[in-house]
Amino acid sequence: MAAISESYQAALVAAEIICPLCLRPIPKAQQDAHHLIPKSRGGIETVILHRLCHRQIHALLTETQLARQYSTIEALRAHPELAKFIAWISDKPNHIRAAIKRSKEKGYL
Repeated sequence: MAAISESYQAALVAAEIICPLCLRPIPKAQQDAHHLIPKSRGGIETVILHRLCHRQIHALLTETQLARQYSTIEALRAHPELAKFIAWISDKPNHIRAAIKRSKEKGYL
C-alpha cells in the first residue's frame, strides 16, 4: 500500500474498515488501495475500497476521467453507473465476487 502513512496502516489493522464507496465493511482479503488521482497523473492519496468496488471504478472510468472529474469519493458516488452499482451491491455479502460491467466508452465491449 504505497503512499499510506505507517500510523494509517496501523489504524487499518486495528479497526474494521468501511468502504467509503459502498459503505459496507471490507474483509481483509478484499481490501484494495485506490489512488483518488491516478499515480500516472501524479496522485499519491489513497483510500481503501472493496476489491469489487475498486475494479468497477476502473472498468468504467479512464485515468483522465478519474484525475479530472472523479478524484473524490463524493464525485465517484455521483457517477450514474457507479451509483447503480452501489445500489445493487449495498445488500450483498461483504465477500461477494461478481462480474464487472465494463464501459463501452473504454472500448472493452
